[in-house]
Amino acid sequence: MNNTIEKIVKVLLTIIVSFLVGAIFILIIDENPLDAYTALIEGAFSGKLMFGTTLANFTPLLLTSIAFAIAAKAGAFNVGVEGEIFLGGIAAAYIGINWTFLPAPLLYVACFAGAIIVGAAWAWIPGVLKAYYNVSEVCTTILMNTVAVYLTSYLVNGPMSGGGVNAQSADVAVTLKQFMRPSSANVGIIISIIVSILIIVMYYKTSFGFKLKSVGSNPSFSDCMGIDSKKIFVKAMMLSGAIGGLVGCIEVLGVHGYYLDNFATNLGINGMLAALIVKSNLVMCPPLAFFLAILRTGALRMQQSTGVPKSLVDTITAIFIIFATMDSLFNLDVFKKIKRKKPFDTKLAKGVK
Repeated sequence: MNNTIEKIVKVLLTIIVSFLVGAIFILIIDENPLDAYTALIEGAFSGKLMFGTTLANFTPLLLTSIAFAIAAKAGAFNVGVEGEIFLGGIAAAYIGINWTFLPAPLLYVACFAGAIIVGAAWAWIPGVLKAYYNVSEVCTTILMNTVAVYLTSYLVNGPMSGGGVNAQSADVAVTLKQFMRPSSANVGIIISIIVSILIIVMYYKTSFGFKLKSVGSNPSFSDCMGIDSKKIFVKAMMLSGAIGGLVGCIEVLGVHGYYLDNFATNLGINGMLAALIVKSNLVMCPPLAFFLAILRTGALRMQQSTGVPKSLVDTITAIFIIFATMDSLFNLDVFKKIKRKKPFDTKLAKGVK
C-alpha cells in the first residue's frame, strides 16, 4: 500500500474513533450523538454565513500548518509562527495606513512584501541561534512569541492607536475583497491555496526541497554531500516565518481591515497541531486544516441546537490529537505481514508427529 494512502487511511480511522469516543460523552449527558453531529455539520456548511466562516477559519489554519511543516522538514520545531503572524500583521497595517502615496496595486504589494519580510526576519533570529550556537529553537520561539505579542500590543495601544474604544489601529487604505457576506471569507483563501501548492511543489520537485529533506534526515551526511546544513536550516526557518507573516497580512487586510490587538491568539498553535497530527506531511495538511475549521465553525450551532456544550468539540479535538500521535494504534503493517506470511502447510504438519 502506498505510504500516502496509508497515512490517509490512518487519519480517517482516527477521525472515526475520535467521533465514537465523543459520542460516548454525548450519551453520558443524555443527548443524541446523531443529532449533535448533524448540527455540527450543518453549522459548518449551511448558508453563506456559516460556510463562509468555515472558509475564513480554514485560511489561517492552512497556512500556519504549512508554515510549521516546512520548517519541520529541515528538522526545525518552529513554535514561533504565532509571533510571526502578529508582526506580519502589524507591518501590513503600518504600511497600509502610512504609505498611501503609493497607488493601490503597489500598496497591496508593499503590504504583503512588508509582512513577509518582517515574518522571515523574525524567524531568522532563532534559526541562526540554533544553527550556529545550538540554542534550542523551541525555547527561543516560545519566548519570542511573548515579545511579539507585547510589542504589537504596545504599538496598537500607543503610536499606532486608532483612537477607538478597542485596542486597534486606524483602518488600512486597501483591503482584500470579501465574499459570502456577512462572513469574513475573503480572497485570501485563494492566496493561501496558491502558496500551499507552491510550497508542496517546491518541496517535492526542486533541488531546495531535496536539500530540506536531506538536512532534516541527516544534517551531518548533508554536510558531507556539500549541502550547508546550517544555511538550509536558517532558510527553512525564514520560509516558515515568511508564511506566518503572510497569514498576518491576510487577516489584517481581509478579515478586520485594521490591526486588532491579540487578533491571532492560538492561530499558530492550532496550525502547529494540525501539522503534528499528520506528521508534517505537506499534502495532508490542507484536508486536516479544513477538518479542524469545520469543527471550529460547527461547534456553536451544535451547542445552540442540541444543548451539547461547545467545549465538547475541544474534547474531540484533543482525543483526535492523542489518537493521531499513537503510531501503533492503526498499524497497517500488521496486515501486510499477515498477507505476506506463508499459508499453513497441512501436509507438512501431518508429517511432524
